[in-house]
Amino acid sequence: MVTASHNPEQDNGVKLVDPRGEMLDTSWEAHATVLSNAQTTDDFIQELQKFVQNAKIDLSKPSRVVYARDTRPSGPSLVAALEDGIRAVGAEGRNAGVTTTPILHYLVRAINTKGTKDSYGDDSEEGYFTKLTEAYRKLVATRQTPLPLLIDCANGVGAPIAARLAEYLGDSFPLVLENTAIDTPGALNNSCGADYVKTSQKLPPSLAGRLQPGQRACSVDGDADRLMYFYLDERSQFHMLDGDKITTLVASFIVELVKTSGLDSQIKVGVVQTAYANGASTKYLSERLPVKCVSTGVKHLHHAAENYNIGVYFEANGHGTVLFSPTTQELLQTYEPSTPAQSTALEHLQNLNQLINQTVGDAFSDMLLVEVVLAHKRFSGVEWDSLYVDLPNRLVKVVVADRNQFKTENAERQLVSPLGLQQKINDLVRRFDGGRSFVRPSGTEDVVRVYAEASIKAQADELAFRVAGVVYDESGGNPATRPKEFI
Repeated sequence: MVTASHNPEQDNGVKLVDPRGEMLDTSWEAHATVLSNAQTTDDFIQELQKFVQNAKIDLSKPSRVVYARDTRPSGPSLVAALEDGIRAVGAEGRNAGVTTTPILHYLVRAINTKGTKDSYGDDSEEGYFTKLTEAYRKLVATRQTPLPLLIDCANGVGAPIAARLAEYLGDSFPLVLENTAIDTPGALNNSCGADYVKTSQKLPPSLAGRLQPGQRACSVDGDADRLMYFYLDERSQFHMLDGDKITTLVASFIVELVKTSGLDSQIKVGVVQTAYANGASTKYLSERLPVKCVSTGVKHLHHAAENYNIGVYFEANGHGTVLFSPTTQELLQTYEPSTPAQSTALEHLQNLNQLINQTVGDAFSDMLLVEVVLAHKRFSGVEWDSLYVDLPNRLVKVVVADRNQFKTENAERQLVSPLGLQQKINDLVRRFDGGRSFVRPSGTEDVVRVYAEASIKAQADELAFRVAGVVYDESGGNPATRPKEFI
């Protein structure tokens, strides 16, 4: 997939999909890094030959690559280079065109499961839309048609895909599409989209006057794998419903269905979060089902979610999905309910299994999932938001000379290096009511990220900047990069 997702338009890159339609296994990242960093053509060929030998790849077997791109201007030239490479190694290429990252993931699994008992759906965009919308209609068949949902398409590839989704949904779920300027230079993710809403925690400026109090809206990112919900209250105050809010809504609903179906002794539902999950969401969920914390990154969450019969994971940034294990999917098809209530709950679980894109986080699949739960619960955004109250939090970035000196353990919640720094953080945290803070190095730039929570916003801000100051002092940061709040 040729995309830089939620990044600015000028950036571009690739996401690699494994044969199951999921994210590439981490063990292959090292090979990709070596190949991409080869300095010359001869170096590249030499490294490729080493890779083929070490991985015992049989080059006589046929190979196929499915590829797509988002709407970035640099996409066509990168795809052309990719096609040159595919031809050079004698592989077969299938161009999925301009589409979302989740649709590409769907296509890969659909192609590789075609004609098997694990068939995932027809290997086309039409197959994707049909699978999702048919499941959605079955799940809301007896429910009232929702009010139109406003979708901020981030001026990206989500816009044409949302337009097609709206056609398939018809009158069953009206959509109002905003930020659809895919041909306007510089518009992609510019003051709009899921990442903007999460980081700025405010309404995209382009939606001012478009969203009415009480009306729900959501934002996707540039390749439509992240989803953020929000609404305005009666005083026109902005309220964000992020990945943590989605987790609590969806997981609670699935737990109820499993219990009503009579399968609670056979199906264990679990939630996977990272340290960035709001502490209030973790508390709410932990009182209802198992919760596991893993290192930041969707690949870690996805792998951990596979350990449950039904695993729910969403990063706070809105990227996530729900996984039904193979044994659970088989159980849902063979189980014989003994009451009408059990039968109805079982049908709902079967249809959720079809509605959810289980290959990867999918903004539009997740959006339909959220709307199904809200329809069943008869929740507005206000009622959904009131399931728990977020603890005030603050995220601060500290520029450091060398991020590699910062080492973590316990799912990145504790520092083991530099020595003594974690104790200083612990001492600061104890001074604040409801305090929690952790420090982790960025994976891509020489910065350290500081997250802090406390019972009131002013204290969360103060804790974040005090911890950031300690990190700055420990790292010998550049005075020119010292944020004003530290002074």
